Amino acid sequence: MMQRDSHGRPDAANPLVLDGSPLTIHQVVEVARHRRPVRLAPPARTAIATARAALERRMSSGEAMYGINTGFGSLSRVRVADVDLDALQVNLVRSHASGVGDPAEQEVVRGMMVILAASLARAHSAVRPELVELMVSMLNAGVHPVVPTRGSVGASGDLAPLAHLALGFLGEGEAHLGGQRMSARDALGAVNLQPVTLHAKEGLALINGTHYMCSIGALALHDADALLRTAMLATALSIDACRATDSFLDPRIHAARNQPGQKAVAAAILEQLAGSEVLKAHEENDPRVQDPYSFRCSPQVLGAAVDCIGWARSVVERELGGVTDNPLLFMEGSEAEIVSGGNFHGMPLALALDAAKVALVAVAGISERRTFWILAANDPQNPVRPYLANDPGAQSGYMIAQYAAAACCNELQVLAHPASAHNVTTSAGIEDYNSMGATSANHLRAAVRLATDVVAIEVLVMCEGLEYQRPLRSGSGVEALHAAVRREVPRLAGDRTPAPDIAAVARLIAAGALAGA
Repeated sequence: MMQRDSHGRPDAANPLVLDGSPLTIHQVVEVARHRRPVRLAPPARTAIATARAALERRMSSGEAMYGINTGFGSLSRVRVADVDLDALQVNLVRSHASGVGDPAEQEVVRGMMVILAASLARAHSAVRPELVELMVSMLNAGVHPVVPTRGSVGASGDLAPLAHLALGFLGEGEAHLGGQRMSARDALGAVNLQPVTLHAKEGLALINGTHYMCSIGALALHDADALLRTAMLATALSIDACRATDSFLDPRIHAARNQPGQKAVAAAILEQLAGSEVLKAHEENDPRVQDPYSFRCSPQVLGAAVDCIGWARSVVERELGGVTDNPLLFMEGSEAEIVSGGNFHGMPLALALDAAKVALVAVAGISERRTFWILAANDPQNPVRPYLANDPGAQSGYMIAQYAAAACCNELQVLAHPASAHNVTTSAGIEDYNSMGATSANHLRAAVRLATDVVAIEVLVMCEGLEYQRPLRSGSGVEALHAAVRREVPRLAGDRTPAPDIAAVARLIAAGALAGA
């Protein structure tokens, strides 16, 4: 956990130091959500300055270098006069700030800023140190440019979102400060910061990367981790609330399949059920031979999701150590070699984030099926009433909570369609194959929220179902989960509005409060 001072504020004595090393998802979350301070390491500053000086020496030779003294995209063959090079970078930022849609949440913008600053600190982008230091100062002062959520095709970088971000460094566009939206120039002035003046290459370095989709991906996968851990706990809760067996959790079954996620999920569920009196109560003479797939195959389904999302997480973590603009500068002794490539292309992230969306469909889908099963009350071995209503017919209990879960599952199924499977050509055909990774990221963030609501509904309903098993107790892990929910949501004494209760449980899941219950 991030250290805080006696007033609960982020501890300025424990900043995140940008020294060129990879960031972690956890560090991005600390800066983006919890306002951990950031500092540029002196050796990294020296390396940035050295690279910049080498670029300027190279520029004096007069050779054409893409994006430094040429136009961009399909205009790359147009040579720009030396006197216009600074204006070229400003024009680039202004013209590319073409985003539409709602503003990105401030945590997404903060994530973009720290990921971009860390990338520039690796000294392959040839910007001046002052530019990185301005970003760090803005983060620490809470100045966040307004960034629209739509406009990136995720190939030549997240051009439009990053251009809006970069406008804030110029004192143009709008920014948030202290909960207020104002001009970026006013926001900078309020915290005694001065806008930057861009020089050659710097505008391109600011907008030519994957930092928008990477920020969203890091935040979404952090949230997905808490969701997956809660989904395993919810499965254990459902097993006892529905009087299912635990025989399908036998480690020998999962060793025989040899899938790591499956084995881990089965072991985690079994651990939560350790000591359950409910399991023992129907251990013998139970006429049921097998439980529905939503119980019996939960390790296989959730385990597959764990493996898939784990892979997506590893892709994002690698990206957090990368440099994704173009062209890049590499020092060869005291001289700079400028190399053009395609590190800005978002396909590595796009495929990973699309896969994570599909995995969440399975997490939510199997959860909704268990919710349906207990509310249908068609298992004579379980003493629950239909819809868990106290007086079925006169009362509807949690009938429509399952409808809400079904609606979320349907939307998840639509969102799961891979954005990366579609291409729209841009820039007069020069940028002829795009990743659409920003769309993948936006959809994944929405998918995590929807899946969280579905699992929240399962937890809410199954906590009620567990009441029907009393005085028997479940395993210690399940009982801790039940107690955590009951501190926020009382038992259903009669029909009441379920929406606030669902929202309360969803907040607990998002905060990770149930995953460690």
